[in-house]
Amino acid sequence: MGRLVPAVTRALDILELFLDGDGTLSAPDIVRKLQLPRTTVHELVTTLAARKYIVPVAGQPGRYRLGVRPYQLGARYAEHLDLAAEGQQVARSVAETCDETVHVAILEDTDVIYIAKVDSTHAVRMVSAAGRRLPAHCTSVGKMLLASLPEPELAVRFPDGAELTAMTPNSITDPAVLRETLAGIRARGVAVESRESNPDVSCVAAPVRDRTGQVVAALSISVPMIRWSDERLGELEELAVKGAAELSERLGHRSMA
Repeated sequence: MGRLVPAVTRALDILELFLDGDGTLSAPDIVRKLQLPRTTVHELVTTLAARKYIVPVAGQPGRYRLGVRPYQLGARYAEHLDLAAEGQQVARSVAETCDETVHVAILEDTDVIYIAKVDSTHAVRMVSAAGRRLPAHCTSVGKMLLASLPEPELAVRFPDGAELTAMTPNSITDPAVLRETLAGIRARGVAVESRESNPDVSCVAAPVRDRTGQVVAALSISVPMIRWSDERLGELEELAVKGAAELSERLGHRSMA
């Protein structure tokens, strides 16, 4: 890895300051926040303004906001995003950490479609494939995605009185029970599926968001029951959340936490 250029690093530090607060800053604000010399800040601000990375705030002399150039760069980045490709990279990283099967899936009507998958290296592991479609209510990724939908939309997809398809004896078949389960998932921020799509496998999933904050996918970790335990559940949930957050960041989402 080559040497970092201090002036470029400082300029980027200044731009990243605009991500917080009300999105406007003055030169004294930057001096205080970054502990840089006033002369250095003045030169950097002048350069960034000249290149349209920041622009003066109308009616507030001495204050700046982000200009059009960061937006143009972000838009160009978004043009080349590929959810499946990005998901595959993140899934591989998560799988290397836990050595279990990792999926990324999207929602289509009442089903999930797996768009990325990385296998565990264990001899005993979940057998599946990218492109496979399963009933959403039977999977952790599906329940995570369904939990992101507004109630009226859920009612259309799963009307009262409908009987849901069962993949195992543990599958949810009652829409009322499903809605209660989804409420719990919304509260916790993660979904757990215990032998609902495969009698020998349990899974945990977390939501993946795009730059607007909308849930567009979910990332799950699938574990055979011989390696599943309550003690390990917390570790897997944390890893799924971390992986989903990394994929969300790749899609342009910025957590407010």
